[in-house]
Amino acid sequence: MTLLLFLACPKPTTPMVDLDDLPAAESLSSIDARAHIPVEDAPADISGTFTLIGGTVMTATGEVWAPGWLTVEDGRIAALGEGDAPNPVGSVIDVTGRTVTPGLIDTHSHMGVYASPGAKAHGDGNEVSAPVTAGVWAEHSVWPQDPNFQRAVAGGTTTVQIIPGSANLIGGRGVTMHLVPTRGSRSMRLEGAPDGLKMACGENPKRVYGEGKGAPSTRMGNVRGHRAAYAEATEYRAQWEAYTEKHARWEASGDGDEPDAPKRDLKLETLVGVLEGEILVHVHCYRADDMLSMLQIAEEFDFEVRSFHHAVEAYKIADVLAENQVSVSTWADWWGFKMEAYDGIPTNLAMNEAAGGRPIVHSDSAIDVQRLNQEAAKGMRHGWEAGIEITEDQALRWITANPAWALGIDEQVGSLETGKRADLVVWNSSPFSVYAQADLVFIDGVLRHDRDRPGEAWSDFEVGQDIELSREGVE
Repeated sequence: MTLLLFLACPKPTTPMVDLDDLPAAESLSSIDARAHIPVEDAPADISGTFTLIGGTVMTATGEVWAPGWLTVEDGRIAALGEGDAPNPVGSVIDVTGRTVTPGLIDTHSHMGVYASPGAKAHGDGNEVSAPVTAGVWAEHSVWPQDPNFQRAVAGGTTTVQIIPGSANLIGGRGVTMHLVPTRGSRSMRLEGAPDGLKMACGENPKRVYGEGKGAPSTRMGNVRGHRAAYAEATEYRAQWEAYTEKHARWEASGDGDEPDAPKRDLKLETLVGVLEGEILVHVHCYRADDMLSMLQIAEEFDFEVRSFHHAVEAYKIADVLAENQVSVSTWADWWGFKMEAYDGIPTNLAMNEAAGGRPIVHSDSAIDVQRLNQEAAKGMRHGWEAGIEITEDQALRWITANPAWALGIDEQVGSLETGKRADLVVWNSSPFSVYAQADLVFIDGVLRHDRDRPGEAWSDFEVGQDIELSREGVE
């Protein structure tokens, strides 16, 4: 049987240090920059300023340094390079035998809106009251105590786009979030990230709204519904533009009564944001012909599709997608679970890469988001078996830099570069190994996961379980 993933890398040989030998938290600032701390014994509350040394640093920019080093200051990458760190500062963590990558990014998640344990009462991911519900925001359904967030971080994922489901033609706004424990969903938003808009084509909308609910009931009904929505948004934008001009003339002259503004419409407000390029479009689409139909709609109303999601037939139009700078958010090898997914092939990612596109590994799953690195490894291996040379850097970009671009946050995260947010993963081996695990995960330079010392559960939902575990062996 052909192996789909790399064999495990050798176990790190860094010697263990007794936890009692660690400095107290309050004395971290006094640690000698040359007193290297093995990764197993990194201080549990490390943040602020620190330097990682000795490991393989995969930047997702084409540069791979073995060994390399990286310094973090005030939540940002302050410096990095090859070989020995010339001026290590802060706590110096020796990650010899390990690999440092950017934090992984998922463009398609329903965590929080379909939170564990999956109770119907808390299934808030799809506002199915109408085919077009562009006025709703996924942010307003996100439950920040979903325990899946912490599990995603333990798998190396630091940023996700949470979006509505795909029942609707236009399901509402998505939100890009940093996976950190907060009390409210607004606090999880990644500062500066634009909103996304979840749209859908194909089987889902016509099935949901065609069974006794009216329209659409066919693919041509889907297209008509999208076109009608954007035609209405075009008129709405024209009304506001006319009002703005009229109001400016009134302010300049001071004559007559102040003109009345058009009535605010939350649905059309979102669609105008798309027309203005302020909201990025993400479309659930499987078949190549459906994707072409959506590109025709985008051309008619002069907006851009940022990414097709699922897109199992993207390989059929890979040249068209690359030419139009549309990314493909897909799986490594999911296929066949419904009719429009039957033409999926395992070389989809590699073929889109070869065509000059921006392939992305997404999850659409609270389980797969914990192992995006393994999915990227499978996609890379499938490419090799088909004779398509995919580099490790390219495969890493499928789960870091490319999704960052699709979400409009590539100036902040997605690669290891000076000035970017310090979202980092320290893996115990190559991230493309089936045995790879995230030893340390930092978000904005703050340690959010330590495999050796997992700490308390973030979610109140699981606090009771922690209490029960702590009582084991106590009479």
